[in-house]
Amino acid sequence: MNCSARLLSVLGCLFLAGPLFAQAPSFDRLDRNSDGKIEKDELPERAQQLFGRLDSDSDGSVTQAEFEAFEKRRAQMQRQRQGQRPQANDNVAGVEIKRDIPYGDEKINRQKLDVAVPEKPSTDKPLPVIVLIHGGGWQGGTHGPYLSRAIPLVRTGDYAAVSIGYRLTDVASWPAQIHDCQAGLRWVKANAEKYNWDPDKIVVWGSSAGGHLVAMLGVSADVKELDGKLGPHADQSLKVAGVVDFFGPANMLTMGDGPGFERHNSPDSPESKLLGGPAKENVEVAKSASPQFHVSKGDAPFLILHGTADGTVPFQQSVDFHEALTKAGVDSTFVPVKGAGHGFAGQEVNERVEAFLSKILLGKEVELSDDPIESAQRPQPRRPQGSRSE
Repeated sequence: MNCSARLLSVLGCLFLAGPLFAQAPSFDRLDRNSDGKIEKDELPERAQQLFGRLDSDSDGSVTQAEFEAFEKRRAQMQRQRQGQRPQANDNVAGVEIKRDIPYGDEKINRQKLDVAVPEKPSTDKPLPVIVLIHGGGWQGGTHGPYLSRAIPLVRTGDYAAVSIGYRLTDVASWPAQIHDCQAGLRWVKANAEKYNWDPDKIVVWGSSAGGHLVAMLGVSADVKELDGKLGPHADQSLKVAGVVDFFGPANMLTMGDGPGFERHNSPDSPESKLLGGPAKENVEVAKSASPQFHVSKGDAPFLILHGTADGTVPFQQSVDFHEALTKAGVDSTFVPVKGAGHGFAGQEVNERVEAFLSKILLGKEVELSDDPIESAQRPQPRRPQGSRSE
């Protein structure tokens, strides 16, 4: 049974009937503090291990929209089990999607990726590629749902997108995660001719732990000791054209600095699980896993966005990282998102990313603004009529 089926089964068996599921709880029942989102610790213990399947954008919480999308998947699986034809295939309007393509060891489920290409490309020339890497504290999340972040861009016909999975800390510690991402990136380049992609026009994009991993790709192409040479395409370059880093950790040694962030120094923190122990007890490994320690003049251009009220990854992480990039002569645009926590959305956020992609991948004359974003916040789901107020 795969992870999706396991989560469907777990949630379906744990609860009595509710208004959104036939045999599972409603969003409101799981949202115990009525804050408009479900955190991992609000789920029953048996379901927490599969939280990443509900958290489709890997931002650390589940909105009502994500919850309802999960309900639709559950209903479709029920119809399939009953021999009924599903209502829709995996593709979306204007986009063709191929799932779970192995890029490394076929026996390792996490070493797979998903591909999205436009049904009607805007040009006959090779398309630039957006490579996505999911978050989840290096211990959760999956590559499949994160592909949705780039679907609107693929639909324009100007881009293709690839979402890369990687081994989590329950099976491997650093540097397995970056080695997997490198192998996935090399697969993209090695298959560029097959898919009509431009291997020299690749931007990597990730949030949180995914932000950390794309930042590592952006600064470590020339760091030989970090090159895992994993997979069948080790001859391919690791250079990328640009990096979109949403609130990614940049310096493992300072993640626990400052009031409220001391938990990052604990032995059971996500960082400690990644490094094989607390950062300050494993200094050399911590430096190896910190993008800030690998910055050099030839690194890829960066776009960094970070919420000023982020309670998970300190805002100072991106401040210091941006300063290190600019000091080294790297083209870096840093955009604070005022009042936002660990995750944000909105039109202005989209516009900043689209401007960066247009400049880096499409060669357009675009001015990148580093003005703070004032209006972007975590999207609040619409509650059904008669539900509890916040």
